[in-house]
Amino acid sequence: MPNSAPEIAIVGFAQTPCVRSTTGTTNGVEMLVPIFHEVLGGLGLSKTDIGFWCSGSSDYLAGRAFSFVSAVDAIGAFPPIVESHVEMDAAWALYEAYVKLLTGEAETALVYGFGKSSAGQLRRVLAMQLDPYLVTPLWPDSIGLAGIQARMGIESGLWSERAMAEVAARSRADAMSNPLAQFSGAVDVESLLAEPYLADPLRRHDCAPITDGAATIVLAAGDRARELCSRPAWITGFEHRVDSPSLGGRDLTTSASAVAAGKAAGADRIDVAELHAPFTHQELLLRQALGLGDEVKVNPSGGALCGNPMFAAGLARIGEAARRVLSGEAERVLGHATSGPLLQQNLVCVMEGRD
Repeated sequence: MPNSAPEIAIVGFAQTPCVRSTTGTTNGVEMLVPIFHEVLGGLGLSKTDIGFWCSGSSDYLAGRAFSFVSAVDAIGAFPPIVESHVEMDAAWALYEAYVKLLTGEAETALVYGFGKSSAGQLRRVLAMQLDPYLVTPLWPDSIGLAGIQARMGIESGLWSERAMAEVAARSRADAMSNPLAQFSGAVDVESLLAEPYLADPLRRHDCAPITDGAATIVLAAGDRARELCSRPAWITGFEHRVDSPSLGGRDLTTSASAVAAGKAAGADRIDVAELHAPFTHQELLLRQALGLGDEVKVNPSGGALCGNPMFAAGLARIGEAARRVLSGEAERVLGHATSGPLLQQNLVCVMEGRD
């Protein structure tokens, strides 16, 4: 262990187009190879320059055991690598890689996440993360559960259907400038409010689309980050917190774990925030929980509402936020990821540029 922990930064980010379905296999190899070439080539690196690899995916989603092992084929069998995996969104794999670099055991890390959400019955798969004794046997629909949360917020006066539609309209408008986003339909509020309910009070535009996709981020420490990138996105705070998995054991109209993670990560003076909100009302909830005012630009990429590849969308939110620093568009940004039912788990990564 070094005497002082090194500074860690995001130096590269790439993601696949967000699409309704792909013809590739569920192990993600076909999606991963192109973005590995993109992110490594952009930094002038080869696979042998990476000290640690870490991935996020789900065997339940892939429908096979140890699907992440097959995904390593995208890296290659030789030379041997140091590799790890989390059965979660790859944002948590990013956290593991961040800790690995803090220990000084590696100087660079490549993190990736992938998901072929179109491969099965996604809403049924998501029921597997619920209480296995009392809730999962009922096979509740994930959109129906989100509808309950949205209705509770409306009845409490925390948001309205119009406010939710405004989130969708803004996200779709922003996604027009993002060639990798996935969206269709109207972008004006009145047209959205005229659409039928999918799960009252949720309409189709209130819900993230089923999406196949992958994302990857490269981390580097200290001087190595400065060598690889003219303006690294330095990580100044990185925290995650967990609420009760019992839906009746927590207040669904707020998120104590998001509040705690935001405070611990130092989520203040933010220019741009990329929030992993699969439903419109959850963006409104997260803005309040993280203390993001109207001056903060939220989800300029279009967010998860315009592309939500399972187990990669959270990593992509952090990558999209970092991209704003790497390009010089923002000084201080926030990337957020969630996992579990109805914002049960929340991760916050704060980054800044230094000229």
